[in-house]
Amino acid sequence: MNKLDLHPDRLLPADPTVRRVASRLYEQIRDLPIVSAHGHIDPVLLADDVPFTDPASLLVTPDHYVTRLMHAHGVGLERLGLEPLEGGAGARPSPREVWRLLCEHWWAFRGTPSRYWIEAELAEVFGVFTRPSAETADDLFDELTELLAQPRFRPRELYRRFGVEVLATTDDPCSDLEAHRRLADDPSWSGRVIPTFRPDRYLDPLGADWAERVADLGRAAGTDTGHYDGYLAALENRRAHFIAHGATATDHSPADPGTEPLTTAEARRIHTAALDGTATTAERVAFRRHMLGEMARMSCEDGLVMQLHPAVQRNHHRPTSDAFGSDTGHDIPLAAEFTRSLRPLLERYGAHPRFRMVLFTVDETVWSRELAPLAGFYPSVFVGAPWWFLDTPDAMLRFRRAVTGTTGFHKTAGFVDDTRAFCSIPARHDMARRADCGYLAELVTTHVLPEDEALETAHDLTYRLPREVFRLT
Repeated sequence: MNKLDLHPDRLLPADPTVRRVASRLYEQIRDLPIVSAHGHIDPVLLADDVPFTDPASLLVTPDHYVTRLMHAHGVGLERLGLEPLEGGAGARPSPREVWRLLCEHWWAFRGTPSRYWIEAELAEVFGVFTRPSAETADDLFDELTELLAQPRFRPRELYRRFGVEVLATTDDPCSDLEAHRRLADDPSWSGRVIPTFRPDRYLDPLGADWAERVADLGRAAGTDTGHYDGYLAALENRRAHFIAHGATATDHSPADPGTEPLTTAEARRIHTAALDGTATTAERVAFRRHMLGEMARMSCEDGLVMQLHPAVQRNHHRPTSDAFGSDTGHDIPLAAEFTRSLRPLLERYGAHPRFRMVLFTVDETVWSRELAPLAGFYPSVFVGAPWWFLDTPDAMLRFRRAVTGTTGFHKTAGFVDDTRAFCSIPARHDMARRADCGYLAELVTTHVLPEDEALETAHDLTYRLPREVFRLT
């Protein structure tokens, strides 16, 4: 009863005939290299290659998928190892105490992708088949801690064992990308880790510290950002810096995907007003939407692929963000609208030969209504994989059923893991490979697609499309 049971056909269709086809497809693509084109791993992890110390700091504390659900069941974030921004009274929990909390709440993860990922990590990364529980917590902690001290579980060796071909990180425009440079210059390192340009905080004047960030941007670029033209030049300068360090994409998560352009005179006026604090809320929103269009213009010029995943209420619980900062598990999806919002941008750049945009959503109602039709017309638009709250096997199947009839398979962008939890990368990609093979097997057994084309498509979804769509070839 305390053993993990990872069935070899897990997540594949229940119907025996369909499952046999899905299993054949999966066996032929399961070991393809991992292309992680969108994620949030800190590149310092690989640049320093410092051993992981314990399972709690590796599998619990940095993974907001895990901490948010435990918080929902009454476990305070400080008890899970998250450090308050201002410090705090009282002793911090030990890693063993954090791990015990996860194991004691293992029941809370039944049916979730987090459980699938952690079980796969335990069994397939560490070779540990003990099911987490209150009774097994200490033994598991000791066994995993002992394993983590071994050279084969250091970050670089795990990267190699995972079969990662390329890993894209997410980086601030002002970053000097020193960790990326160290990796690129290290003759003992043969992997590929590339930055991704994430400029949200520099494009949205609604941010409380926007003026300070714009000044930081100017210092990083060596440009006067106190005027609009210098501000644009600084953004272009930093994009070039990222490209020089291997970047192929940008990453944007605005409150909405509005892209109405301003005249240059209006943009200059609002930029000045926003810096001195006199711009209205409406003007600030208009400037942010205008700048999303400017990012598209710059992508036409420098070729960076534009990733867009809007409509998320960031830091929904202000007391938690005040105490622990952002990315602590309480970003909540909003209803999304793309068709009208993106029309100004796509009328200008949607057919440009160098422009490419990947659209993600956490509102699956727009998959068939908006995203697939947009990708089914504009050569520049691709539909991003289900991610975040939708990165579940059921949602992945709903995604394929929603978009394939309108846009086919080859205007989708392959899987992205979007993870901060390093050891979950292979488990997340494996889940997507199984889900896609299950859907393709349905098409084969209903005589919509011959099996040889299904296999070719499975290979494309797993490997070729993410490399080509994100310009990683």
